[in-house]
Amino acid sequence: MRNTYVCILVMALVTYLVRVIPLVFFHGGIKSRFIRSFLHYVPYVTLSVMTFPAIITASGNPLSGLVGLAVAVAVSVWKGSLPLVAAFCCLSVYISSLVL
Repeated sequence: MRNTYVCILVMALVTYLVRVIPLVFFHGGIKSRFIRSFLHYVPYVTLSVMTFPAIITASGNPLSGLVGLAVAVAVSVWKGSLPLVAAFCCLSVYISSLVL
């Protein structure tokens, strides 16, 4: 029971520090063009890193996941809307999981 409270306290402290440290050190704004452009892409990279493994492993067959990813990229480049991309992707994963 005591260990649980210590873990909660440590997590709260780490979460608080992650939010406070940038406020303390960057209160004047970031003037470097390189750092600002780097920070601009951090959310996109983070989302990609979290999503890509889930795309590959969601169907239980990595090859079906790769087929679905390839179809999704192809349909989206072909200017497909989001529902169209999702429909083609799901259909391709279903068919490839039956075949492979």
